[in-house]
Amino acid sequence: MPRGGIHPITLVMGSLALLALGVALGFFLRRLLAEARIKSVQARAEQILIEAEAQAKEMILKARDEVIRLEEAAAEERRQRQQELRQEEERLRRRQASIDRRYDKMEQRERRLNQRQARLDKRESELEALEAQRQEELQRISGLSREEARELLLETIRGQYREDMARVIREVEAEAQEEADRRAQKIISLAIGRLASDQVVESTVSAVPLPNEELKGRIIGRQGRNIRAIENATGVDLVVDDTPEAITISCFDPVRREVARLLLSRLVQDGRIHPGRIEKEVHRAQEEVERVIREEGERAAMEVGARDLHPELIKLVGSLKFRTSYGQNQLQHSLETAHLAGLMASELKANVALAKLGGLLHDIGKAVSHENGGPHALVGADIARRYNLSPELVNCIAAHHYEEEPQSVEAVLVAAADALSGARPGARRESLESYIKRITALEELASSFEGVAEAYAIQAGREIRIIVNPQAVDDLAIIEMSRQIAEKVEQNLEYPGQIKVTVIRETRAVDYAK
Repeated sequence: MPRGGIHPITLVMGSLALLALGVALGFFLRRLLAEARIKSVQARAEQILIEAEAQAKEMILKARDEVIRLEEAAAEERRQRQQELRQEEERLRRRQASIDRRYDKMEQRERRLNQRQARLDKRESELEALEAQRQEELQRISGLSREEARELLLETIRGQYREDMARVIREVEAEAQEEADRRAQKIISLAIGRLASDQVVESTVSAVPLPNEELKGRIIGRQGRNIRAIENATGVDLVVDDTPEAITISCFDPVRREVARLLLSRLVQDGRIHPGRIEKEVHRAQEEVERVIREEGERAAMEVGARDLHPELIKLVGSLKFRTSYGQNQLQHSLETAHLAGLMASELKANVALAKLGGLLHDIGKAVSHENGGPHALVGADIARRYNLSPELVNCIAAHHYEEEPQSVEAVLVAAADALSGARPGARRESLESYIKRITALEELASSFEGVAEAYAIQAGREIRIIVNPQAVDDLAIIEMSRQIAEKVEQNLEYPGQIKVTVIRETRAVDYAK
C-alpha cells in the first residue's frame, strides 16, 4: 500500500460503484421519460378517438339529412311523374275519342261514296248505251264509220291548228337560234379579239419583172433553146407577150411556179442565161424552195404546239405557203384557223391541242389535190390516216366542209374557224366570172323547188332570199323548205363562209276604189 494515499483497489471499487450508480440513474431516467412519452401518446390517442367519434356523429347526422332530402326529392319527382302520366293519359284519351269520331265520319263518308259510285256506274252504263245509240244514229245519217269520222275530225283539227303549230315552231326556233347566236357571238368575238393576225390576204406571184425588154430575147434564146430548157427543167409554161418588162409564169403546181420564179430572178440578176447555167440554177432554186417549205412547216407546227408531227406532214404544211385560195394564202389561213379553233376550244373547255392541230391540217389536202382527185377535205383525211393520226383528228379534217358528219366538238370548231378565217371582209376575193357563176347557180338551185315564185341572191352571194307562192306553200312548209334548200346548197355548191337562206311567204289583198 502506498504511503499517504488510497489503495488502488479501493479506487477501482469506488469507480465501479459510481458507474453502477450512473447506470442505475440513467435507466431510471429513461424509464421516467418512456412513461411520460407513453402517457402523452395515450392522451393524444384518446383525443383523436374523441375527435373521431365527434366527426363520425356529425357525418352520420349529415348522411341522415341527405337521405331525408333524397327521399323527399324522389317523392316529389314521383308526384310530378304521376301528374305527367295522368296528363298524358288524358291527352291519349281525348285523341282516341277524336280518332273514334273521325273513323265514324269516314265510315259514313265511305257509305255515301259507295252509294254515289253505284249511282255513277249506273249513269255511266246508261250514258254508254246512249253514246252507242248516238254513234249508230250518226253513222246511219252520215254514212261514215267510227274510224272514218275520227280521221275526218283529226284532219279538221289538224288544219285548224297547223298555223298555230308553225307559229310555235318559229317561236321556239327563233328563241333557240337567238340564244345560240348570242353564245356563239360571245365565243367568236373573244376568239377573234384575242387573235391578232398581221396578214390574211396574199397574192400569188405569177410574173417576173425584167429590167429591160432586151432580156426577153435572151431568156428565149437562139431558136428558143433557153426558154425550152427552163420549161423542161421546172415544168412550167413561160408566157412572153406584150406585157412590158415582165414574163408570166403559168403552172397548176404552186411549188413549181415558185421554183421558176426564183430561177428567172437569179438568171436575170446574173445575166448569164444558157442551158448549162439554167440546169445548175434550177437545182439551187429547188433546194431553196424545199428549205423554205421545211422551215415554214416547222415554224407553223411550233406555233400551234405540234412538236412531234411527221416530217412529211410538216413538208405538206410548208408547201401551203405557195398556194392561195380566192387570193388568201393557205398557210396563213391554216394558222389562223388553228388559233381561232384553239381559242374557241379553250372557251368551251374542249381539247385545245386537238382543235389547233385540226385547224392547222384541215386544208392539207390542197397541197396535193392537184395530184389526187376528190374534195380536198377527204384527200387530207386520207393523208392523215396514212400517217396514223388519231380518228378524232382525221374527222376534224374530213368534216370541215361537211363531206363527213362531225363526230366531236373540236371538229365543229375547226369548221367554224375555217369559215371565220375565210369569210371575214377582205380575207378572200374571187374572179368576176366565178362570182357570176356562183350567184347564178345559187338562184337556179333555189328556184328548182316547187312553190318558189322568185329567188334572189343578195349580200354578194352570202344570202339567198326566196319568195314562195302563198297558195302553194303554207307557214309550216316554208320552215322545211328553208332547211332543204340549205342542205342542197351545202351538197352542190362550193363557196367561202356561209350562206343565209331566207324563205318569205306573204298574202296580199288588193282592191281598187272606183
